[in-house]
Amino acid sequence: MAIFKGSGVALVTPFKEDLDIDYEKLRELVDYHVEHKTDAIIVCGTSGESATMTVEEHLECIAVVTEQANGRIPVIAGTGSNDTETAVELSVESEKCGVDGLLMVTPYYNKATQNGLYQHYAKVAGHVKTPIILYNVPSRTGLNILPATAVRMAKEIDNVVAIKEASGNISQVAELAHLGQGIIDIYSGNDDQILPLMSLGGIGVISVTANIIPDDTHDLCQKFFDGDIEGARALQLKAIDLCKALFCEVNPIPVKKATEILGMTNGKVRLPLTEMEAEHAEILIKAMKEYGVEGI
Repeated sequence: MAIFKGSGVALVTPFKEDLDIDYEKLRELVDYHVEHKTDAIIVCGTSGESATMTVEEHLECIAVVTEQANGRIPVIAGTGSNDTETAVELSVESEKCGVDGLLMVTPYYNKATQNGLYQHYAKVAGHVKTPIILYNVPSRTGLNILPATAVRMAKEIDNVVAIKEASGNISQVAELAHLGQGIIDIYSGNDDQILPLMSLGGIGVISVTANIIPDDTHDLCQKFFDGDIEGARALQLKAIDLCKALFCEVNPIPVKKATEILGMTNGKVRLPLTEMEAEHAEILIKAMKEYGVEGI
């Protein structure tokens, strides 16, 4: 059974002015997504700036989100690391919080061979029972999970059940679906490719844009599931310019700015991320207005 189907939001982490985590605001964001049809919350992923969190902050965010969700919506915790032992620790402690799934990015910087990837995930999986979503994002990690490797893991490691595919390579996704034959759930990791990926058998998206258009991101997926392909296509194409604007600087700088514009957060990011450039902010505001984002 899938951890979730539809739109999972890659949730931003709100900070206070001094860049401490604003846990009360985080709770408000959870409630917002429950109320706006989001199908799952992914906490402490790339969009959540997990790379600049201490282990203690990381686990506190996961605990707070899980507590606030209170079973109303599945919670998936980002627990990946380039250090296998750290990934084990984060995964074990997140499981204690009662999360519904773990999202584990491939090791970055030190990277790995395909066999090293298998051994990395197998070791973490051996310490937990919670379902694991592989996270393939070569543009950020410098490492690609080949389709054969992903399928091998899904077949041989009981709790590896899904993959977030953010390679941007539709041919690779097609090969993955062909080899997997339904043994591994596939989520889009690119907001401009939700519909193409679902047409190949994907069951949803782990989405940045869902931070600001949660209803439409859910509806895009649901229309596809309901057989309304034209309706799903219309929403996908409508979002293209907004997707471009939300990635005109490195994620999550633009989406954090978007949440500031909407009054959801103060937009603060931690170094090495920086305030969005003024000309890019203008592009973002224009795209949000043209899309008709509620609240702008």
